[in-house]
Amino acid sequence: MNLPAALLDTLRTVFPGDAFAIAEEARRAAARDNSRYERLPEAVVFPAAHAQVEALVRACREHRVPLTARGGGTSSTGASVPVQGGVVANFMRMDRIVRIDPDDRLAVVEPGVTNEALQQALAPHGFFWAPDPGSAPWCTVGGNLACNASGPHAVKYGSTRDNVLGLAAVAGTGESFRCGTQTTKSATGYDLARLLVGSEGTLAVITEATLKLTPKPAALRTLRASYRDAASAARAVARIMAQPATPCALEFMDALALKLARDHQPEAGVPQVEALLMIELDGAADALDAATAAVEAAARVDGLLHLEVARDEAQTRALWAARKALSLAQRAVTQHKINEDVVVPVSRLPELVDSVRTLSEKHAVPIVSFGHAGNGNLHVNLLPRDLDEIERAYAALPELFARVIALGGTISGEHGIGMVKREFMPLAMSGETLGLMRGIKAVFDPDGILNPGKLLP
Repeated sequence: MNLPAALLDTLRTVFPGDAFAIAEEARRAAARDNSRYERLPEAVVFPAAHAQVEALVRACREHRVPLTARGGGTSSTGASVPVQGGVVANFMRMDRIVRIDPDDRLAVVEPGVTNEALQQALAPHGFFWAPDPGSAPWCTVGGNLACNASGPHAVKYGSTRDNVLGLAAVAGTGESFRCGTQTTKSATGYDLARLLVGSEGTLAVITEATLKLTPKPAALRTLRASYRDAASAARAVARIMAQPATPCALEFMDALALKLARDHQPEAGVPQVEALLMIELDGAADALDAATAAVEAAARVDGLLHLEVARDEAQTRALWAARKALSLAQRAVTQHKINEDVVVPVSRLPELVDSVRTLSEKHAVPIVSFGHAGNGNLHVNLLPRDLDEIERAYAALPELFARVIALGGTISGEHGIGMVKREFMPLAMSGETLGLMRGIKAVFDPDGILNPGKLLP
């Protein structure tokens, strides 16, 4: 695609100096994310204000040119790859924390602020924002909004969608609008803010977000439970989530995940067991003993080998070291990792774990299972090491997704759909539901310029 000269002139005017780029180096930096997809855009712009975004969308619509918004580029689904070329808007310069309001428990931020920078700014006020993905140092709030990011603490505090009050955005029509409120309760019309979260930039370009904040807990308690098999650990998860003391994190690791972590980080003291649960509780210090006792009792299913409580912060860090080492450990095994983040009802987690083991044996492909078990959200990572294994791994995917749907689950918990899972959307949703989604897309973006080729099949 060659951009019209009139559009290029408009972009140079709206984005003066280095805020507009057509050099190959800048275009190549905007061509990929953390997936295997890559496509060069024709131009890259760096918005610094809402008015620029409005002018950008209107210009792209006038010339029917695709527009893809991006932040830190950490998507693993190709969601920020400009698959049809056109213009990429890099929001890393819109990184202001406009306001932190502890009294109303909210913060107003621009989309380019990183998750980690926001958390650091909130800490002196005694608050945090609930989403805490592993990519927090690099991912942006805008990206978190786009894919409804979560993280380990979503089990208690919810995902991005549960922690957004309001948004300012520009629809694909070029019209600016605000949705949501600055209050935690509202019964006023359609909830467009929740609709935009998770829409992967296909409906509107978000320029500001009002976020719901949570007070930092007074105390924390971390436990590690080891099991003789994955099914026992999965049963323990269901028992833990059925009692009143909700953990703020409940992470699962299977035998292969533990081996990879052990090989990658021997000093972490990862046990040689078939499955492990990392359990974290928070709250008032005087209430933690009772909560911990309740969770310990629920964790003691047949198959429990060892249960330990961290004595201090240093041991807590050591207990989490294995979990945090996993991403790098998998990359050391293969550069062809297929990263899925399926979700099932917590009560069906034992069946999912068993199904993944069966798939691995049937297709002769290593599969690592770990993740946010308290939500029923497992990262099922296939690790093919050669061409034959790659072919078998992709053959296993439809079976995995079909099994997840049969268990009452969904094909993505926090990574989104992007390009990677588009073809599987009809498995997850009926034709009628997808038709309604296409109708919503047509209202917000009638010419289909916003992040085309993503989410909807």
